[in-house]
Amino acid sequence: MRYRSGIGYDVHPFADGRRLVLGGVEIPHHRGLAGHSDADVLCHAIADALLGAVGEPDIGYWFPPSEASIEGISSLLILAKAAERVAALGGRIENIDSTLIAEAPKVMPHVPAMKAAMAAALGMEPQAIGIKATTNERMGFVGREEGIAALAVVSVALPEMA
Repeated sequence: MRYRSGIGYDVHPFADGRRLVLGGVEIPHHRGLAGHSDADVLCHAIADALLGAVGEPDIGYWFPPSEASIEGISSLLILAKAAERVAALGGRIENIDSTLIAEAPKVMPHVPAMKAAMAAALGMEPQAIGIKATTNERMGFVGREEGIAALAVVSVALPEMA
């Protein structure tokens, strides 16, 4: 096996009248995130990291925002598609490390549920998924509570090429 890494980043602005979904879990908050899907920045960053690790196009290719039929879809389906692409190449997701960047809400109480939801979508064990959270120390768009960002790094094992 050979090992490849991938990096993902996503950001969405807050929007009134939407649910806040992070890591596939609805988080109580007075605003959600704007986006074509459920706007789950954590799932999006992880999916892009997985796709990048195996040299596949990003989630915008697989789930274009111009496609009306997928409006509002769960980002757990996006994660499952990324895992499907890894598996199609004979790969295995080894581990995921991620960071949510938000001033509010507090997400750490929801981390076990997030890990369980994402692990189910990815076909892996929850303990192989790391989720951390931090603030932006009141700086920039995150600091002004205009949105949430997420970063992810993944390791994928792939078969040796002949």
